[in-house]
Parts: sequence; C-alpha cells; structure tokens
Amino acid sequence: MVGMAKLKIAGAWSGALELDLEEWTVAMLREELAKRSGCDGGPQMINLISAGKVLKDGDGTEKLSHLGLKNNAKILASKVSADQSKLKQEFLAEEERAKRLSRIKLAATSLAQRHADGSLPVENFNLELENQCGEKVQLGSETDQRAIMMVLMLHANAKQLIRKQKFRDALEVLIMGEEAFSLCDPKAIEMVDNVSILQIDMVWCYFMLRDISWLTVAGLRLANAREGLERAHGKESIRLRLLQGGRCPELALYLRLELLEGVVAYHSGQLENSRMALNAAQIKFFQLQVSDEALSLLIGMGYKERDAKRALRISNQDVGSAVDFLVEEKERKIKKREEDLRRQKEIFEQKRYGMTPLRKAVDLQKLNELVTIGFAKELAAEALRRNENDTQKSLDDLTNPETNAAIQADIELRKSKRLRRTEESAIQEIANMGFPRASVAEAVRMFGTKEKALNFLIGQPNENAAAADVGNHGLGTEGGIGNSSSSNASSSGEADIGGPSNQDEDEHRDVEMEDELTTGLQSTDAFSDYDIDVTKEGEAINEYLTLLNSGRYR
Repeated sequence: MVGMAKLKIAGAWSGALELDLEEWTVAMLREELAKRSGCDGGPQMINLISAGKVLKDGDGTEKLSHLGLKNNAKILASKVSADQSKLKQEFLAEEERAKRLSRIKLAATSLAQRHADGSLPVENFNLELENQCGEKVQLGSETDQRAIMMVLMLHANAKQLIRKQKFRDALEVLIMGEEAFSLCDPKAIEMVDNVSILQIDMVWCYFMLRDISWLTVAGLRLANAREGLERAHGKESIRLRLLQGGRCPELALYLRLELLEGVVAYHSGQLENSRMALNAAQIKFFQLQVSDEALSLLIGMGYKERDAKRALRISNQDVGSAVDFLVEEKERKIKKREEDLRRQKEIFEQKRYGMTPLRKAVDLQKLNELVTIGFAKELAAEALRRNENDTQKSLDDLTNPETNAAIQADIELRKSKRLRRTEESAIQEIANMGFPRASVAEAVRMFGTKEKALNFLIGQPNENAAAADVGNHGLGTEGGIGNSSSSNASSSGEADIGGPSNQDEDEHRDVEMEDELTTGLQSTDAFSDYDIDVTKEGEAINEYLTLLNSGRYR
C-alpha cells in the first residue's frame, strides 16, 4: 500500500507503529497510543510532538501525510496531568469561542454591507428594514441602514444564545451590536426601541451571569433604556397603544426592565426603590399569567398553544382581541410570503442582467419605465447596467443608432459565449461517463439538451459507454441547454447578459454563519422582542422580595 509507513514512537509508549499515512489522522494516532500506553484519561491526555511541532487534531480530517510525516518519522508521545488536560481543554474551548464570535461579526458586517448599499444580493432574498406594521422604512443614510441591519442580525443571534442559556456568548454579541449602533446618527434611531431593548438584554445577561461587578454600568444602561422606551413608545406607552390598537405587547419587556431596576437598586442599598420596582414588576407578572379557560378556548378553535398564549398576553387576556390578533397574524404571514416570493423573482431577474460597474443591481422600476416606452427589456436592462441605472444616459444610448447596435452586438456575443460554455460543460459531463467525445459533442449540438443527447447515445452501440453508471451522475431534467443551469447561475450571481459577477464574493463568504444569522433574523417578527417567557423573571421577583421582606441585605 502506497501510504504504509513505520513511525518511531518514544515517551508514554515506545516502539514502532506501522500505519497508513494516507488514512490515519492525528486523532486516530492519539487514540491508538492512549490504548497502548494504558492511559486512563483517554486520548485527550496524550500530547504528540514531531520535529519540534505539536501535532493537533484540527478538524479531524487531515491525514498524517498532509502534515509532512514520512516513513521512520520520530514522534514523542507524552502524558499530561489531569489539571494540564483541563487547562488545555479550556484553552481550546476559549479559542473556538473567540473564532466563532469573530465569524459572527464578520458575517453580519458582510451581509449588512451587501444588503444596505443596493448591491446585487448573492442570496435569493433581500434584507430590508421594516416598522411594526411590516412597512419598509428608510432610516438615515446608507451607513445608518448598514449599521441597523447589522445590529438586528446580531441581536437576533444573541437572543438565540440567551434561549440556549449561553449568556456570556450572548453578551459578547450584544456588545458588537452596541458598537454598530454607535456608528448611527442618533437622530436616525431616536424614535425606535431597538437600542433600549438591546440595553435591557445586556443587563439581563449580566444578571443571569450573577456578576456583581456589572452593577454601576447596569444602572446606567437601564436608565438609558427607560428614557429610550419612553421616547419611542410615548408616555405610559400611549404611542405604542395607538399603533397596536390598544393591545399591550410591551408588558413582558417592561416587567424585565423593572425587575432589573429593582435588582440594581437592591444591591446599591436603595431598598425602598428596589421594593417599588419589584412590586411593579410583580403586578405585570400576574397580568401575563394566562388563564386555563381562555387558553383552552383558543386551543379549541384550532390555534397552537404557544400562539394562543402569545396572543392572550399581547391582548391583555381579552379573548376576542386575541382571536383578532391571531387572524391578523395569519394574514400578515400570508402577505409576507407573497412579498418574499415576488422579491425572490425580482432578484432572479436582476441576476440575469448582471451588475453595474459599481456592483449594483439593475433598477427594475427604471427598467419597466424604459420597457413601457417601447424598448426591448433585455436591451434596456443592459443600457441601465452600463450607465449605473441613470435613466437619461440609458435613453441616450438606446436612441443612438450606433450605441444601440453596439449594445445588441455585445448582448449576442455574450449569449453565444455563455451557450458555448454551457455546451462544453454538458459535453464534458457526458464524455466523463465513457462516451467518445466527438460523438457526445455532435449529439449535444444536435438535440440541444443533456437528457436527449444522453438518451440518444445510450441507444447507440457503444462499447465504451458506461451505461450502467448513468443513473449515478445526477443529470438535470430536460430543458434547453441555455437554461439548464439557469437556477445555478442565478444563485451564484452569474449574469446571462453581462456585467461583473459576484461569484468571487460568493466563494469567499462564510455561508454557514451567514445562513445562521439570516435564519435567526427571518424567524422573527414585529412582536418577537416583546415575546418573552417570564418564568425566570417571576422566580427572581420572588427571590428579591423575600430578601427585602426578611430584612436581609447581601
């Protein structure tokens, strides 16, 4: 076997170990030496050093040969103490945590950059800012839009971490969000409550970590949060009440705020202020308790328990109002799905036209205006793309016979190039199955689709054809060759007509982390920030009221 080699081991176990360098990983070697040395603590208690370098497991897939190990390589295997092993594990865990937080920040920055500046989205959706009625809003400058988008993604991710009780990680992500908010013009965000909610969530993380050192900064954050909420919601939430038709979606949020104010006051020695805040929080806690009768009534109507509880809390336990809310929610979701599908179709269309020189998408509204005048859609799109969506310059090009002819010639040239690339891809794919390349090329050009060409070739006598393997190659369904990869082209940003592609950007994305952020954001709605399970808050209220009533101070 090509990769077989002997490794000379010294230390915890001594001897020669024969193995396949092309198959074995560091983790496998560590496990084998742990067994041979009788190490009770398992593989993690074994350190491996070769040529002065510590061998690390990495992602567990890298083979020994890739690490430069060769036949007769010398390896020192040493046992580490339990304390050393624990410290090592803690260090690795902290290192992994730091990497993940860095990925979160970079992914949020990249997403916000792409979706705030009008660039052609790599994904099949757009991130857009909406108010509580689901209406698109424009807050401040492009820098403000980008910062707010970034905050919303980070905040949604932090809430997921809070639900998983990963409060330390959540706090780090919230701090990133706070830094992003600092880039905004204060006037652009003074009437939204997102800043205040983020501050409250930060103090909640402090509280759940039970770290008394946060006391001073927590008090300042809560004071800023209360001031911001009053500015956004109005005195005694009058503005929010009007907006929400008399409902009380914010009750749980204010409960958490008053609980935290009570905790801070208690630890600051302001016992009377603490009692007042905790009593106010307790009243709201009781208001949020859903009665079994009301819940059973809504469940009997076919609503899910979680949705029913949410509706009753938001509607201040009014069953009629709760039913209205649930009906409105259903209508909002249907409308949103329709809007998402419409926007997705628009993005697919924009990707077909390519990007402008400044990497912007073709403006479909301006495109439709030119089409209404009488210009061919493909031609008008290319004119707008070349001219950075400047309607007047595009009109000048379209009405100039020479420029118009040049644009048409360019479009046809690019189309023919794309068709040749697609044909070549189909020919190569079928030829890799064992068919003669010349026959494949002739069949593809004759029949126009991979499926028809393949069916024709399979029906011909051909001793080289790997017909038995045909079903394993995942061929596309029948369709014109020019369209066979259109969905892939659209998702990767490749343009049908021309213009710079965002394919390189797509390749350098942290897709996994971006998907995690956008999935978290897309799963939220206008009421998610107020939809809080107040069980822990109720326990904390009772704990601190008991301390106050007992006269004890800690």
